Amino acid sequence: MKAWKMQSMTGVALACVMLAMAGCKKAEETPAAVAAVEAATPKVGEIAAEIHADATLSPLAQAAIEPKVTAPVEKFVVQRGDKVKQGQLLVVLENRDLSAAAMDNEGAYTSAEASYQTATKATVPEDYTRAQLDLAQAKANFDLSETIVKARTQLFAQGAIPGRDLDTAKAALVQAQSAYDLAKQHFEAVQKTSNQAALESAKGQLQSAKGKFEGAKAQLSYTEIHSPISGYVTDRPLFAGETATAGTPVITVMDTSALIAKVHVAQLLAQQLKVGGEASLQVQGADKEVPAKIALISPALDAGSTTIEVWVRIENPKNQLKAGTPVQVTMTGREVPNALLVPTSAILSSAGGAEGAAGKYVLVIGGDSTVKKRPVTVGVQTEDQTQILSGITSKDMVVTAGGFGLDEGTKVKIGAPDKGDDDKAAGGDDK
Repeated sequence: MKAWKMQSMTGVALACVMLAMAGCKKAEETPAAVAAVEAATPKVGEIAAEIHADATLSPLAQAAIEPKVTAPVEKFVVQRGDKVKQGQLLVVLENRDLSAAAMDNEGAYTSAEASYQTATKATVPEDYTRAQLDLAQAKANFDLSETIVKARTQLFAQGAIPGRDLDTAKAALVQAQSAYDLAKQHFEAVQKTSNQAALESAKGQLQSAKGKFEGAKAQLSYTEIHSPISGYVTDRPLFAGETATAGTPVITVMDTSALIAKVHVAQLLAQQLKVGGEASLQVQGADKEVPAKIALISPALDAGSTTIEVWVRIENPKNQLKAGTPVQVTMTGREVPNALLVPTSAILSSAGGAEGAAGKYVLVIGGDSTVKKRPVTVGVQTEDQTQILSGITSKDMVVTAGGFGLDEGTKVKIGAPDKGDDDKAAGGDDK
């Protein structure tokens, strides 16, 4: 009986040893876990920097039209939402008083114009002719008196006439001389001063009357408000019969045939942009991006933010986009040809610590199918591609998806990675 017990215990022990050996063998035969990743070699191609900014769409042109006179609104020719052309009549204000004032000034202007014509074609020429004739007559009288004096002087010397006749002739000569001198002075005054003064006076009165008439016409014209631009009526705060106040907008017109997205970017980024460069807009709710062009780059920094204002123009012929819509703007910046490119999803970030300083790295698959971390220097980066400046070559097999969380030396196989790993890679850093 005792021998049987010992034999049983020996059997049990042997069985345990065999089971243990079998377990160890099974554990040794269990293969190591292999991670599935996607991988590719870098490509050489062209890449352009993308500059992103938020903006609000503004109209190409806008006119908040203010009347220059205060008057009740007689009628509106257009309604809110109407499409109008440049120069089209929009609003008519009450203008009977201004119309009467314009008529009164027109009459005064017509009268002044007639006076000017009379002065230039009748009065001034007549005065000149009269002065000229008076001078000629005075000269003739003077010459005659001088001839008489000479003749009587000879006769008196011969004793043919008494001295009284000679004295009378000399007195008449003095009078003729005086009349001639006065006529000559008058003619010179008319010729040099009076005629010119009369013409200037008539011209001044005409210009004054014309200025008053033009002013009255301008005041009258202000009661008819025309559109300075083509576009759509976006605001019309008054109704017919209400008083439009000078300096207060009575109607607003926007030109939305093209829209402007005004963004502010840092000076270094603005240096990569050029007028006419490509851009695009992402509008909330729209499936596709809207193409656009860079229309203006401010030549000076904004004083408040030390950024540069850039205008991006979007053509809007069908008026589908609305002014005031918030958008995300993407502008094409510096272009790099023959760049070494990898998918942006391949770039991982290290937070630093005991392993080294923080930075960017990629996972490269070695010949033994294990991954190794390679620090890289990146250049231009877009949503899809990233330029590699140093760290890898075009022959390296780079993990493009599924690499997040993998330690260096992990064995991998190329295939579809687990979707959860990709989601984690998109939301955190490898430490």
